[in-house]
Amino acid sequence: METKEKIEQVLEEQVRPYLETHGGGIELVKYEGGKVYIKMFGGCQGCASSSLTLREGIETILKEEFPEIEQLVDLTDHEAGERPYL
Repeated sequence: METKEKIEQVLEEQVRPYLETHGGGIELVKYEGGKVYIKMFGGCQGCASSSLTLREGIETILKEEFPEIEQLVDLTDHEAGERPYL
């Protein structure tokens, strides 16, 4: 299994269930050169807490599982969020 597939598995098992409780979600766009590119949607898109969730939650989980990950890059257009969880 490739690293991208393993990252997707961790997102599916450990991250998405939590985000879904707030009406949100996450998409793995790509993994390249030690960087994980993601997009958040639903309740996460535009949520004031999304950057904290990203850095303290998602990035921490992924770096613990995959020491080769150097950075998590958020490609989300948070200005376009319609239903952020408040």
